[in-house]
Amino acid sequence: MKTASLPPTEPTAISAEMLGTAFNKSTHRSLLLKARRGIAHLHLWAVLAAALLALLTACSSESSKPAEAPKPEPKGPELIAARSAFQKLYVSARGWNQDAKPYRIESVVTTDGNGHDGKWAVWKASFGSAAQRSAKTYTWSGSAAEGAPERGVSPSHEDSYSATNSSTQVFDMAFLKIDSDQALETANKHGGDKVLEKTPDIPVAYVCDWNHNTNQLVWHVIYGASGAQKLAVSVDASSGEFIRVEK
Repeated sequence: MKTASLPPTEPTAISAEMLGTAFNKSTHRSLLLKARRGIAHLHLWAVLAAALLALLTACSSESSKPAEAPKPEPKGPELIAARSAFQKLYVSARGWNQDAKPYRIESVVTTDGNGHDGKWAVWKASFGSAAQRSAKTYTWSGSAAEGAPERGVSPSHEDSYSATNSSTQVFDMAFLKIDSDQALETANKHGGDKVLEKTPDIPVAYVCDWNHNTNQLVWHVIYGASGAQKLAVSVDASSGEFIRVEK
């Protein structure tokens, strides 16, 4: 017996359409999600790149700034004996006049020291030029004291000079064989040590000039400030021998 056949249906076509629709929706959502994730990643990378660029720019800007130089520490005084200072002054004086010769060397008392070792931070030397009939004093300073001359060699104004003036009689520098510290040693043996023992804060000053009466170059070692001298001793500046006690 034949059975009646039902009219044909299209399940395959309907299923494919439905599946296609579902697939399209799923794919769309997946692509949309991936796109959103991609945009988020791009945004994150953009933020990171901007931060890195800002950091590099800051580092470059900081590295381009010159390093601040450290502040120099205050320089202390330079205390030297007479002959070392005189050499500096003599060079300057010869630059002023080739025939310039010294007639006086002296220390300048400052708060940098006391002269107990034959050294000071300021020295002066006066020179005369017979050809120009003029005199000039040069000062060397290594002082850090307030009110002291600037460091280095500085000249004074020219003054008149007469070769016949006994108080400013020039001498040859070859006569200066004994330094101020050596003159001090001799002076201390002739009363200076006792003065220093009684008054340890007293300054010791030095003056060197030519004695036209005895034709010798003399160191005057002076214990005490000007006007309040306790003792002055004369020492031969060529031999170092004791001459006399002046006071």
